[in-house]
Amino acid sequence: MIIYALKPSTEGQWNICRSGFCLFSDLRLGPAITLAREVARDEHSRSGRAVCVEMPGLGSAIRLAQYETRAIGPRAVGAFAVAG
Repeated sequence: MIIYALKPSTEGQWNICRSGFCLFSDLRLGPAITLAREVARDEHSRSGRAVCVEMPGLGSAIRLAQYETRAIGPRAVGAFAVAG
């Protein structure tokens, strides 16, 4: 699964990262969440791979969105998103 992670910056803003690399930086939380979901949804639609968006929580990561193709039997059935 590909994970886009929201990480706090030292300036109190938020960064969007993937595989340890910062893709977008110094965003307010709302726009950072919106952009991360959009990028994840686009990656899923282009690649068909499972993609999610997470941010740090008190004890563990909070999953904000998840895009994956659910397989039922030998066929795949669409993509779905879970947002919290």
